[in-house]
Amino acid sequence: REPRDSAVTVSPAAGGPAGSLKQVFDDQAPFIWRSLRHLGIRESDLEDIFQEVFVVIHRKLADFEQRSSLRTWIYGICIRVAKDYRRRAYVRRELAVAHPPVTAEPASQERDYLRTEARRLMNDILNHLDMDKRAVFVLYEIEGLPMKQVAEAVGCPLQTAYSRLHAARRLVVEAAQRMENGGGAA
Repeated sequence: REPRDSAVTVSPAAGGPAGSLKQVFDDQAPFIWRSLRHLGIRESDLEDIFQEVFVVIHRKLADFEQRSSLRTWIYGICIRVAKDYRRRAYVRRELAVAHPPVTAEPASQERDYLRTEARRLMNDILNHLDMDKRAVFVLYEIEGLPMKQVAEAVGCPLQTAYSRLHAARRLVVEAAQRMENGGGAA
């Protein structure tokens, strides 16, 4: 569905192409979708939160000052929208379950099942990290952004970003070891 005002443009930033809102959507939508999933947005709410991110982008695109790359700027928006999502009362009132229901997979799709299970386990581990460590870990380890862009995206000094990454890695490894030994991610 095309936005009503696709004429909003910005000149390309040194760190990456920008353009019309439609071009930003075409170029950045998969990144935003993955980022929101990694930031703990439930699958059932993902589409709505994804749209909220683009509402913010639409409102602020013309004001983008290019002090960072477009992707870094967008990730900052994703972080703020995800934090707002987590603060909402209906999200806090839901009861967390130890393991989401697993649907039966045909035996011929074992590789897809293993990939889905690995993604679920990683999301379970990520859900136990605080938002600051989680954001740095996701951007650096999963999205592969350079640490300088990660620090810009989360709005902290470079050394703080490295410190958060180190702490997040330690917590992820510890959680994975607990899960391997039969415990939960917490």
